[in-house]
Amino acid sequence: MTNDDKTPDYITFPKTFENYRWYKPIIVLILSSIIMLILQSIIVGSFYGTFGIEFIKDTFGGGINALNNPTGILLTDLIIIIFIPALYIASKIVKDRPFSSYSSSRGGWNFKLYLKALIIPLILYIIYEIIYTYINGANGTFQFSLPIFIVVLITIPLQCIAEEYMFRGFIMQTLGSWSNIPVLALIIQAIIFAMVHGYNSMGTIEMLVFGLIYGFFTWKTNGIEISSAIHTANNLSLGLFVTFGLYTSTSSPSLASVASVIVLNIIIFIIMYYVGKKSDWFGEVPENAQNIGLFSNE
Repeated sequence: MTNDDKTPDYITFPKTFENYRWYKPIIVLILSSIIMLILQSIIVGSFYGTFGIEFIKDTFGGGINALNNPTGILLTDLIIIIFIPALYIASKIVKDRPFSSYSSSRGGWNFKLYLKALIIPLILYIIYEIIYTYINGANGTFQFSLPIFIVVLITIPLQCIAEEYMFRGFIMQTLGSWSNIPVLALIIQAIIFAMVHGYNSMGTIEMLVFGLIYGFFTWKTNGIEISSAIHTANNLSLGLFVTFGLYTSTSSPSLASVASVIVLNIIIFIIMYYVGKKSDWFGEVPENAQNIGLFSNE
């Protein structure tokens, strides 16, 4: 039996619910945006009170703190992470469909699958960062401490998962339910994903490739766990190398850097797809799939 025989198509999944209406995602978007704005104001206000206005200006102005300071990483991660509770609350208010349906059409979030899928890309990204640092030299500032290390290990995975809920979950599923054309929804969400990151032209191309890869795995695995794992591996390796002062992140990568990253991600894509097929990741269903109300509107 194939995965398609077991579960509904993830991208068009919202249309399978009895209470589905085409306009409900718009209401969810408005409500979740309002909730996010409130939570973001609280978070930014807390950081303003602790670190001052210059830190806030530097972080949101694209300065060094935005990408290469653990405190800046923490702030930018937190304002993205809160999309998860914002989406949860908004979906409950609208009573559109279960929140678990944003995770997958296989029965909700599969944590074991996420952890298994994290291993290979994390190893490959770390190897890449080591080679990159060896060739180009360490160009960052050592900022390691145990509290910072713990914060990075917690917030970066949550930030990546939140982005997957946002782009591959909410946006791609909404577009898929409207058009009923999975490939179109996949491409459009990747374009949006690339544009909102605010990188230069080379960086935008790099983000577009990321978005297409993440979207493809979400589509073919009927869930965001594997895309979240690859996303986490990329960001976590970068965050750790920044913390150890071995790497300086930038929003204006060079052609050579982008080309090497794209090649790496194509390799990761091929390996992950092969391993996923051999290991039946694409058909894996959580043990509690029948107990989470996935096919109800409760």
